[in-house]
Amino acid sequence: MKTDTFGEKKSQSNTRQLPPLSALRCFEAAARLESFTRAGEALHLTHGAISRAVRALEENLGTPLFERRSHRVFLTEAGHDLLRSVESAFDLIEATARKLRMPDKPATLVLSCEPTLLMRWLIPRMPAFFAAHPDIPLQLVAGGGPFTFAQGIDLAIRRNDFPWQRHTHAQWLFDEAIGPVCRPEQAALWTRDETGHSQLSNAAPRLHSATRAQAWDQWLNLKGLVQPPGKEQVFEHFYFSLQAAVAGLGLAIAPWQLVRDDLESGLLVAPFGFIADGSAYYLLSPEAIDADSPLARLLEWLRDQALPPGSAQLDAARPAP
Repeated sequence: MKTDTFGEKKSQSNTRQLPPLSALRCFEAAARLESFTRAGEALHLTHGAISRAVRALEENLGTPLFERRSHRVFLTEAGHDLLRSVESAFDLIEATARKLRMPDKPATLVLSCEPTLLMRWLIPRMPAFFAAHPDIPLQLVAGGGPFTFAQGIDLAIRRNDFPWQRHTHAQWLFDEAIGPVCRPEQAALWTRDETGHSQLSNAAPRLHSATRAQAWDQWLNLKGLVQPPGKEQVFEHFYFSLQAAVAGLGLAIAPWQLVRDDLESGLLVAPFGFIADGSAYYLLSPEAIDADSPLARLLEWLRDQALPPGSAQLDAARPAP
C-alpha cells in the first residue's frame, strides 16, 4: 500500500521523481556534441545505445528533446531547458567530487619575526623545516615590537623587551646571550693588550645600532668593564651593524643566535665569548598550542634549531615571563 505520509519507507512524498540518470548522461553528451554518434564515442557506447537512452528519456518526460535531421540532431525548446539544468547539476557534482578527491589544503600560518632574527637565523633554516614538515604551510613576515593578532598574524617570535597583549600565550624558545664580534684577522688588533691577554682596545671601532642603542653599555655593565669613549659608528638598523662587522668595519655587539652561522664558518669571531643579558625569545600565539598539532611541531622544531650543535634535547619549555 502506498502512502503520502512523509518519512515512511514507501511514501511518494519521500521519493525523488528523477529521470534515469544514465539517460541524462547520454542526453548531455548528445546535446553538447550535436550528434548521437559522437556522443557514443565520447561515452564508449554505440550510436544505438545513445539513441535508445534519449528516446527513453523523452518518453519519461513526455516531450521530444531533439529534432532529428539527417545525421545531426538539434535541441528543442524543452531540450534546451533540460540541458541547462543537467549542466548545472553535473557541474555541481563534479566540483563536489573534485573537492572530495582533493581535500582543501590546510590554511597557511603567518609567522611574524623580528627582521634581523628572520634574515640571519630563521630564513637560512627554513629549507630544513619545509623538508621535514611539508604538510605545514608557513608564510614568514618581518615585524618587530608590539603587534596584534588581528592584523592577520597567527604567530610571532619576539624578545620579551616590551609588554605583550593580554591573553597572549608565550612559549620560550631561547635565552639571549650577547658579545662583541669582529673579523678574525682584526681580533688580535682590537682585543689584546701588550701581554697578549684579552682586553678591549680603546682603538677598536665600536659599531652601534639605533634600534639597540644601549647594546654596548649593557655588555660592558654585564662584564663589569669601564671603557672610555673611542671611535664609534652608528647604523640605522641592527642588521646593518652586524653586516658592518662582517665587512671589517669594527666590533659589533651581537646575540649569539644571530651570528652563530658566521662563527661556525669562521667569518666572525667572538673574542670575549657571550654572556646572557636576561632577556629571551618566545613564540607568541593567541591561544594555547595543542599537543601534536602543527603548531606544536613548529614549536619543537624552533627549539631544536636554537640549540647549539650537539646539544641534548630540551627536557621542558621555560615558563613565560
